[in-house]
Amino acid sequence: MTVGSREKILRAAAEMIAEDLTATLSVRAVAARAGVSTGSLRFHFPTQRALQDAVLARIYEHVFPDDPIRDRTLPARDRLVNCLRQVLASAGVGEEARRAWGAAYEAFIAPEPTEEVRTAYLAYERASAGRVEYWLGVLADEGVLSHEDRARQVRFLLTVLNGLSIERALPACESILRTETETLYTAVDCVLGTSTT
Repeated sequence: MTVGSREKILRAAAEMIAEDLTATLSVRAVAARAGVSTGSLRFHFPTQRALQDAVLARIYEHVFPDDPIRDRTLPARDRLVNCLRQVLASAGVGEEARRAWGAAYEAFIAPEPTEEVRTAYLAYERASAGRVEYWLGVLADEGVLSHEDRARQVRFLLTVLNGLSIERALPACESILRTETETLYTAVDCVLGTSTT
């Protein structure tokens, strides 16, 4: 079976990301790796953003085949909240959350911000942003969300997740689940432009 240009491009770009999470998917580098012309790459992916979106979609479909964002039996806002909950679940609660934040502090905040520390943090941040960006892209493709302002929406949702994960490490007087759920729905409603009133 002959592999088409589009598939060659997607494979090459995915390989580049697998080798280096901080890799920039430049048109020339991806085209060279795929063995296609830059014109062919531009035909399939008119912008660098279109290429990045397609590669992220491919990676996340492979890594997370049962991703809640694809469960169309639920409304978009519930699906997005469920995805964000997955991120928070990995942060743990109480002692586990304190250990995770302690490790993050030791790795990225306590040391001098050398180029190595900065590169490591940016790779971590890029992976986190890529996952949220993928979820928003799925919703945009469904027509639930505009393709505009995605970077700002991703940054906002990541900030909310960071704050909630810190709250998981702190002593709490209220039900974390209840307050977390309220906050997640408020954030998602802000991004989707929906309201529960």
